[in-house]
Amino acid sequence: MLADKQGRLLTSYVSDYVVFDLETTGISCSTDDIVEISAISVKDSIPVDEFSTLVNPLRPIPYYASRVNGITDEMVADSPVFEDVLPKFLEFIKDSVLVGHNIHAFDLKFLYRYCKRFYGRTLGNDYIDTLILSRTYLPDIRHHSLTDIALHYDIDTFGAHRALNDCAMNQKIYEKLKLESKNTQGLSVSLKLCPRCGNLLKKRNGKFGAFLGCTSYPDCRYTENFFD
Repeated sequence: MLADKQGRLLTSYVSDYVVFDLETTGISCSTDDIVEISAISVKDSIPVDEFSTLVNPLRPIPYYASRVNGITDEMVADSPVFEDVLPKFLEFIKDSVLVGHNIHAFDLKFLYRYCKRFYGRTLGNDYIDTLILSRTYLPDIRHHSLTDIALHYDIDTFGAHRALNDCAMNQKIYEKLKLESKNTQGLSVSLKLCPRCGNLLKKRNGKFGAFLGCTSYPDCRYTENFFD
């Protein structure tokens, strides 16, 4: 839903939500464009409806992007532009809590940019980021990509990097992470995000004692003091 301020990052779990995913021309949230957007509506933890469309970015899709997601210029040539897609996507999600993987630092920034461009407002839906949750509840996994977590849970990864397939994969992962939270035996997890890159801060031990460090290290070297 459109709003005057962005939605909140949630750490609690919900049974009704919309999981969504984007494929883009590249990794810049400020200069790249969307080439595919998909979403799955979930009620009582069961998928009930889906939304999916290719998008014509009105620019060539770089080879390196096509190599990852398999989407080519020919595939999007007759697809709608995002200005026409966005209102249909907003109607699909309504005021639902949004779920996605790395949406805090990536996907949502595209949507905020487009909402501001076309409507002068932003996206107000609260959201849950499974990348942040997986780093919290699965600290022993070396990598936290969507496919790495799917493999950890023996979830089929066929068709990865196409938006609707990634939504289906992520929905199953989110339900698995719900169980992980219950297995903490009531442990209250307080999530703190890096002010530089938006990823999770994690308690670490150093020469001078405990501190909070960014989980994106060494790409991001932000640290701050840790207080019990």
